[in-house]
Amino acid sequence: MMTLEKTKLDEFEKLLEESFATNYNVADIVEGIVIRKDQEGYLVSVKGIKTEAVLPNREMGSNEGEESLEVGDIKDFYILKEENDDEPMLLSLKRIACAQAWAQLADAKTSGDTILAKVISLVKGGVLVDVADLRGFIPSSQLRTGLPFDGLINQKIEVKVLEADPKKNKLILSQRQAVAEQRDQVVDNVLAALAEDMVVSGEVVRIADFGAFVDINGVDGLLPISEISWQRIKHPSDIISLGQKLDVKIIKLDNELKRISLSLKRMGENPWQQIEGQFKEGEIITGTVNKITSFGAFINIFPGVEALLPASEMSNENINPFNMFKVGDKIEVLIKKFTPQEHRIALSVKDIQK
Repeated sequence: MMTLEKTKLDEFEKLLEESFATNYNVADIVEGIVIRKDQEGYLVSVKGIKTEAVLPNREMGSNEGEESLEVGDIKDFYILKEENDDEPMLLSLKRIACAQAWAQLADAKTSGDTILAKVISLVKGGVLVDVADLRGFIPSSQLRTGLPFDGLINQKIEVKVLEADPKKNKLILSQRQAVAEQRDQVVDNVLAALAEDMVVSGEVVRIADFGAFVDINGVDGLLPISEISWQRIKHPSDIISLGQKLDVKIIKLDNELKRISLSLKRMGENPWQQIEGQFKEGEIITGTVNKITSFGAFINIFPGVEALLPASEMSNENINPFNMFKVGDKIEVLIKKFTPQEHRIALSVKDIQK
């Protein structure tokens, strides 16, 4: 009976001891009391564990040597390395601020709060940023622009935390999510202050094959490629660049879908209106080949105005337009049909020879 009672008592004491034991991991902040100093640093008794931890001199603070500890001092310490069978736990004082920053980032991730980050360099696949002296990464897919560009360097931008892992020293952020949230908050107020045909100033924040997105007071408006220039262009980047400031005209507001359509080309005079009265049917003029297709060629006869030279009007014979001309050629053409009001001008080469 005595043996059984002693066994139960031993088990109870073991469970009680384990209940007070604390498991600490790398990057945790722990409370400890300085119990001894030697040439290498300090020995610290960490609350919740029985063994002594080591605080090396090199981990005293950001300005080594300026901070000193006395036996009996109680402080918070950052765990650099966990205890194992061969080595004691390693602590740091200078990384306390770093640990606190990681904790704040973890809170921001949980709460969904936005934080400020300073872009410090462009790297493959995104940009590096500084957040409270921690290095973070924003992938290109999480940039508002969708592409890193020099104008971002040294800018402070609002971001959301996607991942914050102090053990792996991994901080991944998103500007796009922060911008999307801001847009939801301000879009109605911005749209209410705008009207069609209004001229507004904005910044090019993203370029795609089909056009560009321009920030108008915190809301992105679409500038289609067809509204960038009166002249035919292959890509929006032929005319505009990321970060460029533009004056654009609002051509459509969709309050239901929360969309703004913009035009850059309509900021200038319509070249189709300018050519009215300047040309006439039957006139022979000189133009420049802008584009060649299987059905004909587009000829620039006035800045911003293209006229069609059909393949059937190139020669009396059945020919391949690609064998007749090349882009950039200057050729004489006859205006066969002239209807600028409909944005249509038909040309002929073969009729010149009649």
